[in-house]
Order: sequence, then C-alpha cells, then structure tokens
Amino acid sequence: MKELVQRGDIHAASVAVPTVQHLEVARALMSGGMDVLIEKPITATLSEADELIQLAHQTGRIAQVGHLERFNPAVRATVPIITKPMFFEVHRLSVFSPRALDVDVVLDLMIHDLDIVLSFTASPIKEVRAVGLPILSSKVDIANVRLEFDSGCVANFTASRVSTERVRKLRFFQPRQYVSLDYTRQDVLLFSVGDKAEAAGQPGFVPPGLSLPSGQQIRVNKLPTVTEEPLRAELRAFLDAVRSRSKTLVTLEDGRRALSVAFEILAAIREHGRRIDVDALHNIAPGS
Repeated sequence: MKELVQRGDIHAASVAVPTVQHLEVARALMSGGMDVLIEKPITATLSEADELIQLAHQTGRIAQVGHLERFNPAVRATVPIITKPMFFEVHRLSVFSPRALDVDVVLDLMIHDLDIVLSFTASPIKEVRAVGLPILSSKVDIANVRLEFDSGCVANFTASRVSTERVRKLRFFQPRQYVSLDYTRQDVLLFSVGDKAEAAGQPGFVPPGLSLPSGQQIRVNKLPTVTEEPLRAELRAFLDAVRSRSKTLVTLEDGRRALSVAFEILAAIREHGRRIDVDALHNIAPGS
C-alpha cells in the first residue's frame, strides 16, 4: 500500500478488499491524493462511513460507492419516468454459493435493492419490519422486509441465497402506472392507464380486452434501454467524475444511507428472532 501511494503516477483506484478493510485502505489512498471507487457496502460500521465522508471533504477527493445496479440499463431507463412511487415489490434470489457467507443476505444481496428504492423514493423511513432465518450458514440466508416511508410509500423486499433459481426483479406502482423492471434481462415494462385518445397518441401496444369500465385502457410499453455491462458503466462513470472533478452518481452519503437501513433491518431481524427463538428453530431436525 505504501509503495502504491508513493508512486505518484496513479490518480484513482478501486477498493475491492474485504469490507472490514475498506476504511483503512480508502483512507490511505485518499490521504495519498487518490480518488477511490469503494465496493459495497461502503464500510463495516456507520462511524467508519462518517470518517470516510469527512476525509473526502477534507482532501477534496472524488469517492464513489460500488452500488452496481444504479448503472443497470433498466434502472437508468426507469429514473426519468418516476413520479410518486407508492408500493414496491422486490425479489433478489440466488442459488447457494459459499461466497460471502461471512455476511448476512441483507448486506450481501438486499443492499443493492435498498439503494435503488431509497434513490427512487427520496423519503425518510418511518417503520422497519423484518424476518430472516439462517438456512445453510450461521448467518441470515433468507429475509423478508417491509419498509414504510414518510411519503406513505411501502416497499416489500425478499432476498434469498438458498433459492433454486436466480431472480432479480423490482416492481412498483405510482399514479396511473405500474413498472416492472428485470435487472437480469435489463428491460422495463411500463403499464399505463389512460383514455383511448391518450393511448392512440402513444407508441406501444394496447392489449386486446384490457378496457376499463370507464372507457380507459391499459397500455403496455417497453422502455428503450441502452445495453451496457453495468460494471463497465460504473467504471466509466467513476473515471468521468475523476476527470471532470464532478459529483459521482453514487456518493459516499448514498452508501452510508443504504448501510444504515441495512443495519436497521438486521436489528429488526434479531428482535424478531428473539421473539420466536430462532436458534431453537434452527436446531429442529426435519420431520421432528
């Protein structure tokens, strides 16, 4: 690390070490004059995240958090159509893998979707309810979460790393619209309610038989997306910010916010686990 900082010909670096070392490595790089892209989650604790934020301000370094889904073409296509989301249903399911079993599924998988929903709603959280269980590891492998925001929006999340299939989907409702986003396929379907005159003036497809009693229709459009590998887009955006000395798409504050909500969820899961004695449940043999 010392040799890297002292070289003088490296101006930006990616911090991809274990999360517990994010602060140490990022601190050394920023203090040495480098801009940094830090993998998610931003740090192991909120106090460490606060230290990074303060350091970035003091040193004038560009710092971006690696919440990769922000750069998914489907997410980028959705941002311009957001009005007032009122209900989210999010699923992120993966088959079991020994990778990242040192953290709960909330910090491993769900944090991607937490960051997206927080950026879409732009509202403080009013209530957190959560349940999670260890299945194949000592950590929480499957979790279901309900967040209620001050705006009245409600978001349900399900994350699992013990599924038989891979699912990466986010759906939400806003006035007169339903949006279905598939991270894996990188596509977005927009279902809009409007009268026949509105529908005739829009591109897309009006499914037969979907007229409403009021004479309105449900119109389906597939939003245009620009296909790009999210990791490539993330790196390009980071380097553009470095060159222009401009604000990054995913700031340290964004990373801290997602981490804070993840910790609230884990606290709610622990509280629920105490109520149901999850340790005893985990030790129950099948068929007993």
